[in-house]
Amino acid sequence: MQSSPAHGRTAGAAPDAVLADAMRDTGASVGLLYLLPPAERVLRLVLAGGVSGKIAAPWARIPLDAAIPVADAVRDGRLVWLGSQEEIARRYPRLGIVLPYDFKLAAAPITSDGTVWGGIVLLWPVWHPPQLSAIEQKAIDACCRRAAEILHQAAGRGHPVRVPDEPGLLPPLHPRDADPEQAAAALDFTARLPVGCCALDLDGRLTFINAAGTDLVGAAPGALLGNRPWEVLLWLHGPVFEDRYRAAVVSRQPTSFTARRPPDAWLRFQLYPDGSGVSVHITPADEQPAATATQVPQTVEPIGATALYHLTHLATALAEAAGVHDVVELAADQIVPAFGPKALALLTVKEGRLCITGYRGYSPELMARFDAAPLTSDTPAVHAITTATAAFFPTFADLKKAYPPAVHQDEMASWAFLPMIVSGRPVGSLVLAYARPRIFPPAERALLTSMAGLIAQALDRARLYDATHALAHSLQTGLLPRTLPHIPGLEAVARYRPASHGVDIGGDFYDLIPCTNDTAVVIIGDVQGHDPAAAALMGQIRTAVRAHATAGSTPGDVLARTNRLLCDLDTGLFASCLIAHLNLPHQRARLATAGHPPALLRHPDGHTDVLRLPPALLLGIDPDADYRTTDVSLPPGAVLALYTDGLVETPGIDIDEATGALAHRLTTAHAEILETLADTLLNHAERAAPRTDDIALLLLRPHGRP
Repeated sequence: MQSSPAHGRTAGAAPDAVLADAMRDTGASVGLLYLLPPAERVLRLVLAGGVSGKIAAPWARIPLDAAIPVADAVRDGRLVWLGSQEEIARRYPRLGIVLPYDFKLAAAPITSDGTVWGGIVLLWPVWHPPQLSAIEQKAIDACCRRAAEILHQAAGRGHPVRVPDEPGLLPPLHPRDADPEQAAAALDFTARLPVGCCALDLDGRLTFINAAGTDLVGAAPGALLGNRPWEVLLWLHGPVFEDRYRAAVVSRQPTSFTARRPPDAWLRFQLYPDGSGVSVHITPADEQPAATATQVPQTVEPIGATALYHLTHLATALAEAAGVHDVVELAADQIVPAFGPKALALLTVKEGRLCITGYRGYSPELMARFDAAPLTSDTPAVHAITTATAAFFPTFADLKKAYPPAVHQDEMASWAFLPMIVSGRPVGSLVLAYARPRIFPPAERALLTSMAGLIAQALDRARLYDATHALAHSLQTGLLPRTLPHIPGLEAVARYRPASHGVDIGGDFYDLIPCTNDTAVVIIGDVQGHDPAAAALMGQIRTAVRAHATAGSTPGDVLARTNRLLCDLDTGLFASCLIAHLNLPHQRARLATAGHPPALLRHPDGHTDVLRLPPALLLGIDPDADYRTTDVSLPPGAVLALYTDGLVETPGIDIDEATGALAHRLTTAHAEILETLADTLLNHAERAAPRTDDIALLLLRPHGRP
C-alpha cells in the first residue's frame, strides 16, 4: 500500500507544519486545527490556514455536544464529509446560515491509543469532486496520526502543546517564490492599466492599488493601504462588499457586485481569490444592475456583513445552549473574538443583587470586587439593569463624568453596559470592555443591544432548564445509596456520573449489601430508558434484589426471581444486572449476569482479567430465563471492578475493544488508593470519547480478615 505524502516526516515538527501539509497534500483551500484540552469538553481552535481570523472567530471554541462537523467527528471517532451546500444546510443548519457559500468540507478526529487530542477541518472549493479521493483520505489519516504522535510525545515529556489565547494563522500558501524582476514588472504593468486593480490579503486589508483604482474610488493610496476598503470608504460600508469578500475567501470562487460612489458614479467590482488573497478588478458600470447593486444612505451608519453573520451565529448557538453555564460560556466564547471587546463580564440578578455569573479577559480578583453589588448601588452595570437603558462610554473621562466615584481599575479604554431584559423582567447586565478607544456609532450600539437581548432570552430559558435538571438529578441520586456501608476487611468505592447533556433521569443503579460480618452482596445494573418510569423501575429492582440477596440465595437465583417479578410487572422495560456474592474468609466471589457488561478483576500481581460469565437474557424478557452462577478467586489485594455500559460504549467502537482498553488501563494504573483508581478509570473513559450515557462504577478490594 502506498503511503501518503505526509508519511515519514519527523514527529517533532510543530502542529503548524501538520496543518500546512494537510492542506497541501489534499489541495484544501482552508484548514482549521482544534485541540481538546484535558478535562475540558470544548474544542479550541489553535491554528487556521487560508482564511482570516475574523472569519474563523465564531468557530474558535466548539462544545463537544454542538451540532458542528468537527464536534461530531471527535465524538463519533470518524471522518465527516459534506459534499454539497445543500447537505451542509440540511445536516448543519447553523453552519449553512453563517457561511452560506459553496464549498466542500471534511472533519476528522485526532486520536491515539484511546486518547482524543482534537480534530482537523479542511475546506475545498465547489469544483472539488463530490467525494474524497482515496489519496486525500490517506493524507488526512496520515496528518491526523502525525498530529496525535506530536501531541502524545509532547505530553509524555511533560510539555504538552499549549492552547493559545487566540488562534494562530498559517502564512499564505504561495505556489512558488516570485522572481523580484517579474514582480517589479508586474507592478509597472498594473500601474499603466486604464482599469482599476487592487489586492486584498486574506484578512481583507488592501495591499496594493493602482492609480486608476484610486481615481475610481476617489481616495488616496495612503488612506487605503493597510485598511479594509469597506471600513474606509463609507459608500462601501454596507454588507455587500464585505460579504462578497467573505464568499470569495471561503469558496475560492470569483464573484462580483456593483456599488454607487456618490453622487452618481456606478462601479463594478470583480473579485478573484486564491490562497494568498483576493485580486479585485474595478471598472465603471454603465447602469445599476438591480440584483447586485448596493447603496448606503449617507445618513445611516451601516452594519458590516461579518458583524451580521456573527450575530446570526450567536443567535443559532444560543438556541442550542442548555443550562446557564452553557449560555455564559458560549456568549463569552463568541463575543470576545467576534465583536472586538478585550474583556466581558456577565452579571445576573439574584435576590436583589447583581452577581458575576461569568467573565472573560478579567482577573478573578477584579471580578470579586464587583460581585454581589446591591441593586441600589450607583454603578453603570446596576444602572443599566434598573433603567433598562444601555450606556456607552468611549473614554474613561466619559465614564467618570457620568459616575464621579468611578476608579479606573481594568486598564481598558472604552466600555458598553447593556441591560438584559426578558418580557419586562430584569435578567442581568452585560459589560463589554475594549482595549482601544471606541466611538460606538448608532449601528454598533443597536447591534450590541440586540446581542444582549438574545443572551437575556437564552439565560431565561437556561434557568428553567437548570431547575428541571436539578429536580431530575435529585430524584436520580435519591434512589441510589448515599454512602456505601462499612464491611470489615473490604474496601469499596462508588462513582456515579450522569449523562453530560439533557434532563433525562438515568436508570443506572448499584448497591452494596452486608450479609454477615464477612460476606456481602454487590449489585450493579442499568434499566432501559431515561425517564421517571425507568427510575421508578430501577428502585423496584434494587429493592427486590436486596430482599432476595439477604435471604441467602445464590446470585443466579436472585436474578431469576427478580426477572420473574419484572416480567409480572409488564412494564415493557428491560434491565441488565450483575450480582456478586463476596465471601471474604474463603477469598471467593460468586457472580451471575443478566446481559450486563463483564466485570474486571485486577489480580494482586497487577494483571487484569475480563470475567466473561455465561451469557444470559436481560431481565424482563423471558420469565423462565436461567441465570448461572460462576465462582472466581478473590484474594486480598485484588480489585473487582463493576460498571455500567456508559463507561465503555462509544459509537463506532467495538465494545470488546473498549472493554479491553479499560482492562489495560486498570492494569497500568496506580492502585494504592482506590479513590484515585476510580477517578483514573473515569478519566480514561472521558478521554477516549465524549460520554453520552450515565456511568456507574464500583471498585471493591478485600484486605483479608480484620
